[in-house]
Amino acid sequence: MNFFSVFNTSASALSAQSVRLNAVASNLANAEVASNTPEDTYKPKEVLFQTVLDQNNPSGTTTPVRVLGVISSPAEPVATYLPNHPLANDEGYVFKPAVNVVEQMANMLSASRSYEANAEVMSTTKQLMQRALRIGSQ
Repeated sequence: MNFFSVFNTSASALSAQSVRLNAVASNLANAEVASNTPEDTYKPKEVLFQTVLDQNNPSGTTTPVRVLGVISSPAEPVATYLPNHPLANDEGYVFKPAVNVVEQMANMLSASRSYEANAEVMSTTKQLMQRALRIGSQ
């Protein structure tokens, strides 16, 4: 294992978690947005990760990650009876995205902690490299 592979792995995780945080922010921002048809309702976003196998690292001690894609959730919109709402359809229903705010907050906390942990890994690795250079120059 070399220090640069640690940087590569942590940087890939920072990038992936940033995409995850953006998806959560989008889901939370649109959680209460109503529409008059299920088709026009915001679809919550989900981020798919994939590990990247490294030919130069067959042991797999540091395995980078990448975003495979951002997909729309298959969850059906929630129909709510609000006959006085300006977007209510002929039956008096509006449709809201199937966004579980508590789940999204937990997802945001998890992504944030992962981001922080990987930033700390990069900082610690940098310090170790600097100490190794100082020892080598003495």
